[in-house]
This record gives sequence, structure tokens and C-alpha cells, in this order.
Amino acid sequence: MQGENKFQITVKTSFGLENILAQELKDLGVTELEIGNRVVTFHGDKTLLYQCNLWLRTANRIVVPIRQFHIKNQDDLYHKVKNMLWEDIFDINQTFAIDSTVFSKLFNHTKYAAFKTKDAIVDRFRDKFGKRPDVSTDNPNIRINLHIDQNNQCTISLDASGDPLFKRGYRDSRSIAPIKEDLAAGLILLSGWDKKSTFLDLFCGSGTLLIEATMIAYNIAPNLKREEFGFFNWKNFDKDLFEKLKDEAIEQQIDFDKKIIGVDIDGRVMGMCRANIKAAGLTDKIELHKKDFQDFKAPFEKGVIVSNPPYGERIGEKVDDLYKAFGDTLKTQYSGWNAWIISSNEEALKNVGLKPSQKIKLFNGSLECKLMKYEMYQGTKKIHKLQND
Repeated sequence: MQGENKFQITVKTSFGLENILAQELKDLGVTELEIGNRVVTFHGDKTLLYQCNLWLRTANRIVVPIRQFHIKNQDDLYHKVKNMLWEDIFDINQTFAIDSTVFSKLFNHTKYAAFKTKDAIVDRFRDKFGKRPDVSTDNPNIRINLHIDQNNQCTISLDASGDPLFKRGYRDSRSIAPIKEDLAAGLILLSGWDKKSTFLDLFCGSGTLLIEATMIAYNIAPNLKREEFGFFNWKNFDKDLFEKLKDEAIEQQIDFDKKIIGVDIDGRVMGMCRANIKAAGLTDKIELHKKDFQDFKAPFEKGVIVSNPPYGERIGEKVDDLYKAFGDTLKTQYSGWNAWIISSNEEALKNVGLKPSQKIKLFNGSLECKLMKYEMYQGTKKIHKLQND
């Protein structure tokens, strides 16, 4: 990183969102990138690094590799890490932590590789300055990623994000079954919603999909409200540049003249939803209805439904009838709409009683899910096909 205008940037995402993330990066001006499993890599400068942290909706972490080398044994790791110019990256009075992923047979335990790396950094500071920085596992100033592959190739990276990027800085409350913000944004972007029609969530819960949809519609940078990023604590942090990019992000917000609507039957959860929307500063932009989705009257203007209904993961929770009612409601009330729902419950999804036009495999946390698209044609499907032939 030192002395170079451009450097490698690695953006981590969730399974199934890699192409959406790549498109987000292209929208930021990235022309050459490489898509991997849950990751997209490219080269950029400090401006782009800051913009990525502010703007990327489907990213969960951004790291900057600062050194790559091959190691022969455990001591080799120690010496090569110790030879790095850590004092150019952070100060002795800052805390740090090592996050490690190790596939090498040189180490019986991932934590031992992290321990050797920590010792090397601490010993370098002690040898140069007579004292050492402290390690903090809870809230370190500097997060360092250690990755050692099966061929003993070692990559040392700095974590530019700090807390995961789905922590937008607006959430006050969580419902029982939340969906993380980066996945919620991913569902909306996968839906292809054109931002020129109604957005509706019939199981809005604590409001994550509604808030993410609103930020997309109004072109609000998702992490504008975050109080801190990892790169704030780097020695080369350019505060003036970051503040300038924040100001530019605010100037890029646009108006939206359609509706964003949330429906949920649970009054307690709806209270959490209102609190989260208020914390995000979006109260006047989202319409809420405390109703059973079956009793909610479909808006006159057609649009898209994106929802995360209950999966039936809790003991004794039956959702088959709920999914059947959802399918029936789509058929009777939402002609001309597109509906997307995500669920881990494949049996319950069969009860929707509609043939999906698309199925996308995703993960909500550790749960393997399917994102299903149902196209609710006006008239019969046969008529729709004839009209489009």
C-alpha cells in the first residue's frame, strides 16, 4: 500500500450476491474486477476504498491485502510478519486484533498462527520503541486478517470496515427473525425493481427490507450514518477526503414519487419497525399498516413485492397454511405484480401453489434459502404469452 496510488481491494459478500456486488462496483466506476466465491477483488485508490465502504449495499466486509508471501514453517511466519513496517500502519497506543483463516498443515490450530502473528507485531514494536501495543478482541482500533492457504501462501490484510458493513448505524430494535441489511439490499437488487413502481413488503417485521428499499429508491448511501470505519484508525487516513465524499453522497440523493409500504400483523414487531425507520430518518418516506396481509387491500398502482416470511424454524411453528394463504392472496389481489419471497422451508414453499419463474439459492445466516419469483400475469399466462409473441 505504501507509496502506491492504487492497491488491491477485496470485498466480501454473501453467497449468491457476488454478481450484484460486481454491478455495484461497476456503478462506482470499477472497470476491471475478479469475481470469486463470496468475494470480488479489484484495484483502486483511497478515494475508491472510502466510497466502497460508504456505498456498497451488498458488501459485508472490505479488506486491503498489504503483504503476500510463502512460509516454510511457523518461525518463518513469525520473522516475515516481524519484518513488516507495522509502525507505518498504526501507533503503539492503538489496540489491535488478529482474525485468522488457516488451511495449512504447518499449524494444528488456526489460533496458533494468529498467536505467532500477534507475537511478531508486538515484538517489532517492543524492539523499536521499548513498549508494545495492546491486543483487544472486543473493539480493536486495528483489525488484521491472516489467511494461510493449503500451499502455505500467506496473505496479511487490513480490515477497512471494522464492524461488518451490514451494521448501518440506524438499527434500534430487532424482531425475532431478522434479515441482515446486506442480504435485504441484495434481495431488492436481485428483484430488478426499477424504482418507478410501488415497493411492498407483506411481512415487514422490523423493517429492514423497507429501509433498504427506501435508501435504494432515494439513492441514499447505506453507510452514511455509520460513526466509524476501520480505516479511520490507519495512519494514512485522510479525514478531509472522507468528509468530502460524505458531502458528495448527500448531494447525490434523489426524489422518489412512488410508495414504499410495509404490512405486518404483529403490533410489537411493528413498534420495532417504526423505531428503526425513525432512527434511519425515513419516517415520512415509508407507509406502514398493522394488518394481516390477507386483509390489506392491494395498492392501485402495481409494483413489486419482496418479503421474508416466517420459515417455521421455531419449535411448534406451523407455516404451511400461511404460505398457502400468501399464494392465494397473490392470485386474487396482485394481478400484474411480481412477488419475491425468501425462505429456508422448501416444503412450505410448495404450499404457495404457484410456479416460480426464478429460483435463486442464498443463505440467511446459516440457513440455506431459496429466493422465489412469482410473476402474477394479468389474465392467464397463455394470454400473456400470446401478447408478447
